[in-house]
Amino acid sequence: MWLTQELQFPGDHPTAAGHFPGNPVVPGALLLDAVMAAIAGERGAVTIRATKFLQPVRPGERLELRWQPVGGALFRFECRRAGDDTLAMSGTLETGAATP
Repeated sequence: MWLTQELQFPGDHPTAAGHFPGNPVVPGALLLDAVMAAIAGERGAVTIRATKFLQPVRPGERLELRWQPVGGALFRFECRRAGDDTLAMSGTLETGAATP
Protein backbone atom coordinates (compact mmCIF):
# COMPACT_ATOMS: atom_id res chain seq x y z
CA MET A 1 0.00 0.00 0.00
CA TRP A 2 1.34 3.41 -1.00
CA LEU A 3 1.19 6.40 1.32
CA THR A 4 0.92 9.75 -0.48
CA GLN A 5 1.56 13.45 -0.01
CA GLU A 6 1.39 16.35 -2.44
CA LEU A 7 4.58 18.33 -3.02
CA GLN A 8 4.77 21.71 -4.71
CA PHE A 9 7.50 24.32 -4.83
CA PRO A 10 6.22 27.83 -5.58
CA GLY A 11 7.02 29.41 -8.92
CA ASP A 12 8.88 32.18 -7.12
CA HIS A 13 10.97 29.81 -4.97
CA PRO A 14 14.41 31.38 -4.38
CA THR A 15 16.18 28.58 -6.27
CA ALA A 16 14.19 29.34 -9.45
CA ALA A 17 16.27 32.45 -10.20
CA GLY A 18 19.61 30.65 -10.25
CA HIS A 19 18.82 27.06 -11.16
CA PHE A 20 18.69 27.77 -14.21
CA PRO A 21 17.95 31.33 -15.40
CA GLY A 22 15.34 31.31 -18.14
CA ASN A 23 14.67 27.58 -17.69
CA PRO A 24 14.19 26.99 -13.95
CA VAL A 25 14.12 23.53 -12.42
CA VAL A 26 13.69 22.47 -8.81
CA PRO A 27 17.12 21.29 -7.58
CA GLY A 28 17.37 17.58 -6.82
CA ALA A 29 18.64 18.34 -3.30
CA LEU A 30 15.44 20.30 -2.59
CA LEU A 31 13.29 17.45 -3.90
CA LEU A 32 15.18 14.91 -1.77
CA ASP A 33 14.88 17.10 1.31
CA ALA A 34 11.09 17.20 0.91
CA VAL A 35 10.96 13.42 0.36
CA MET A 36 13.08 12.73 3.45
CA ALA A 37 10.98 15.06 5.62
CA ALA A 38 7.73 13.45 4.48
CA ILE A 39 8.86 9.85 4.88
CA ALA A 40 11.19 9.98 7.86
CA GLY A 41 9.35 12.55 9.95
CA GLU A 42 10.56 11.99 13.52
CA ARG A 43 12.37 8.72 12.81
CA GLY A 44 15.85 10.24 13.02
CA ALA A 45 18.67 9.96 10.52
CA VAL A 46 18.00 9.12 6.88
CA THR A 47 20.27 7.29 4.44
CA ILE A 48 19.48 7.61 0.76
CA ARG A 49 20.18 4.21 -0.81
CA ALA A 50 19.36 5.08 -4.43
CA THR A 51 17.75 7.90 -6.39
CA LYS A 52 16.98 8.39 -10.07
CA PHE A 53 16.01 11.78 -11.45
CA LEU A 54 14.03 10.93 -14.57
CA GLN A 55 12.37 14.21 -15.56
CA PRO A 56 12.99 17.84 -14.59
CA VAL A 57 10.54 19.36 -12.12
CA ARG A 58 9.64 22.99 -12.72
CA PRO A 59 8.79 25.45 -9.93
CA GLY A 60 5.01 25.56 -9.54
CA GLU A 61 4.42 21.97 -10.71
CA ARG A 62 2.41 19.75 -8.40
CA LEU A 63 3.88 16.35 -7.57
CA GLU A 64 2.47 13.33 -5.85
CA LEU A 65 5.01 11.74 -3.54
CA ARG A 66 4.21 8.05 -3.00
CA TRP A 67 6.10 5.74 -0.65
CA GLN A 68 5.83 2.33 0.91
CA PRO A 69 7.88 0.30 3.37
CA VAL A 70 9.80 -2.58 1.83
CA GLY A 71 11.20 -4.07 5.02
CA GLY A 72 12.34 -2.76 8.36
CA ALA A 73 13.34 0.87 8.00
CA LEU A 74 13.70 0.73 4.18
CA PHE A 75 11.23 2.65 1.99
CA ARG A 76 10.65 2.83 -1.75
CA PHE A 77 9.43 6.18 -3.11
CA GLU A 78 8.26 7.83 -6.31
CA CYS A 79 7.49 11.42 -7.27
CA ARG A 80 4.96 11.69 -10.09
CA ARG A 81 3.58 14.77 -11.80
CA ALA A 82 0.01 15.41 -10.73
CA GLY A 83 -2.27 15.26 -13.72
CA ASP A 84 -0.29 13.17 -16.19
CA ASP A 85 1.33 10.72 -13.71
CA THR A 86 4.79 11.11 -15.31
CA LEU A 87 7.49 9.61 -13.10
CA ALA A 88 9.96 12.39 -12.26
CA MET A 89 12.04 10.75 -9.50
CA SER A 90 12.25 7.39 -7.73
CA GLY A 91 14.45 5.74 -5.18
CA THR A 92 14.89 4.05 -1.83
CA LEU A 93 15.85 5.39 1.54
CA GLU A 94 16.41 4.04 5.02
CA THR A 95 15.22 5.81 8.14
CA GLY A 96 16.75 5.69 11.59
CA ALA A 97 14.02 3.43 12.96
CA ALA A 98 11.99 0.48 11.70
CA THR A 99 8.28 0.97 10.99
CA PRO A 100 5.96 -0.39 13.68
